[in-house]
Amino acid sequence: MTTALHSPARRGKTRLQDASLLEGPMLLLRSIRGFKSNRSLMWLACVPVALFGLGLFNLSAHAAEMPELNAAFLANNLWLLVATILVIFMNAGFAMVEAGMCRQKNAVNILAKNLFVFALAVTAYWFIGYSLMYGDPVAAGWLYFSGLFFDPTVTPELIAEGGLVPSVDFLFQAAFAGTAATIVSGLVAERVKFGEFVVFSLILTAVIYPISGSWQWNGGWLSELGFIDFAGSSIVHSVGAWAGLVGAMLLGPRIGKFIDGKPQAIPGHNMAIATLGALVLWIGWYGFNPGSELAMDQYVPYVAVTTTLAAAGGAIAATVVSTLTSGKPDLTMIINGILAGLVSITAGCGNMTLVGSWVAGAVGGVIVVFAVAAIDAAGIDDPVGAFSVHGVCGIWGTLVIGLWGVDGMDPGAAGIGLFNGGGISQLGIQALGCAAYAIWTLVTCWIAWSVIGSLFGGIRVTEKEEIEGLDIGEHGMEAYPDFASAGN
Repeated sequence: MTTALHSPARRGKTRLQDASLLEGPMLLLRSIRGFKSNRSLMWLACVPVALFGLGLFNLSAHAAEMPELNAAFLANNLWLLVATILVIFMNAGFAMVEAGMCRQKNAVNILAKNLFVFALAVTAYWFIGYSLMYGDPVAAGWLYFSGLFFDPTVTPELIAEGGLVPSVDFLFQAAFAGTAATIVSGLVAERVKFGEFVVFSLILTAVIYPISGSWQWNGGWLSELGFIDFAGSSIVHSVGAWAGLVGAMLLGPRIGKFIDGKPQAIPGHNMAIATLGALVLWIGWYGFNPGSELAMDQYVPYVAVTTTLAAAGGAIAATVVSTLTSGKPDLTMIINGILAGLVSITAGCGNMTLVGSWVAGAVGGVIVVFAVAAIDAAGIDDPVGAFSVHGVCGIWGTLVIGLWGVDGMDPGAAGIGLFNGGGISQLGIQALGCAAYAIWTLVTCWIAWSVIGSLFGGIRVTEKEEIEGLDIGEHGMEAYPDFASAGN
């Protein structure tokens, strides 16, 4: 016996709201005028088949123009994509180091800046920065431009030669631009307005950083002179540090940092997070330095080793010196020692022996301890020691090539430094490059910070906001709402 529920007549009158997932799409199509017959539905089913066939035709036509993908092309692009991800992941390290070394009441603000600045950097660099850095000559050696955005076209020649896909190269370079902007955040922490910092970051990554980067990495005037900066001790780290230093000086110190002219310690609220951030940065540096080889070849592991040895040397030296000067090993100095070692080898990771790399990192670890004290003595408030790490050690990492650098990574490479038979010329070129990046960044960033301040009524939060904490004043939330605030 056939019940009414299962009868053919009842099935034909199923309402859309009562239909199953399988019945729903057909009922919806049948409700549209012109699609009630089975013939119409059959023609409709041909649409995705036709689109799929058209896609295959276009793909086949395109493939016919392109050579077969070779091992070098695949390896080079895959490696640079992995390196790019590692560099992008460094944003997490910067955020944790800065947040951990600052006070609890400003944690949300610091995390928001570090997270948002990468989105800004990628957008600004995509819009104009990449073109200014790697475009065609406008004023040869000094200024480059090829229009807005970038051309992602992959050519047959690029594949045949094992070159880099433009999109992968852009991502890698954009990650570097984001790093420069993130360094600024540490120097202006706990007192800068969020919106004004955002505007400055856009200007830095869209114009200031790309123009200076082209002087070396796009065959500019410094490159023609023989300046060496393999992965950016000056181009990325010192530029970010000088930009942040201008902001810190214009902002002035945090409330309570200096009493009667004497610097006061303002401890960070979470050293566990800061330590984890340092390890994340160390790992991310394997994308930063080895990735700058821009190919997967025999030299990539060598650069990874020089990077590791310098970080180890920096950590050991900073720990020893801080113990001798303060009586006990200071965790913040161990962290900054690691970062100082990494920055100290970034320019010369492809032009240093293994011994020279460790010594360069160790000297950087010593320098950073005294640089932090010197910055305090100068009345400049640098909450996380960013200028000491990225600025002072960025300069050191650039200059050390002119002291005991070598000509490449092959065994027995000739010395190019003052102490290994290369004479003084390379040291002079390295010093000129350091000075050029300092002057360019100081002047342009002073203009940028000043204009932003005049347009938006200053770049510093109010005294009330600073005392209460930027988390509440700037964002209306707290990082740890369920815990009592301490040490703020």
